[in-house]
Amino acid sequence: MPKFANRQIALKPQDLFVVLALLSRAEPPASLYPHLAALTGLAVSAVHASLKRAAASRLVMFHERKPVVLKPALLEFLLHGARYAFPPVQGGLTRGVPTAYAAAPLNESIAPSADPPPVWPHAKGSVRGLALAPLYPSVPEAALNDAALYEALALLDALRMGQARERNAAHEMLKARFK
Repeated sequence: MPKFANRQIALKPQDLFVVLALLSRAEPPASLYPHLAALTGLAVSAVHASLKRAAASRLVMFHERKPVVLKPALLEFLLHGARYAFPPVQGGLTRGVPTAYAAAPLNESIAPSADPPPVWPHAKGSVRGLALAPLYPSVPEAALNDAALYEALALLDALRMGQARERNAAHEMLKARFK
């Protein structure tokens, strides 16, 4: 009897990053893969592989060879699975780009505490805070270049590492965005 190899496909952090970048586009450009590659800092082949894994995970489907985000499935994964699949990795004080409750849109509804805010370590960062490893190394640069993507990534980080108050606020904001 032939041996059955484990061909399990696993979602990678960059896959979720690419799906959020795709979702942040109001109207997909004609050359989608090069655009997503430039936005995320990944190679075009890596963007393609990420979207294939996202499709296997049923977060994306291909319609006429173009990726379409399955918003209900993505919302469910963000709210209930992302913090377990991609747990937060925190570090010491550093300069970086604010994230989670320290970034828009949560910073407008949650009062800052005396604790240092969470930041993605980055040379162009403007805030000193506690380091939170980004979902993927190119996340801070992409966030600085695209406000909609920045907000989605900050809300994801609030779900991944926030306390109940921050998670609930992020939950409500994401549900409103996915309608």
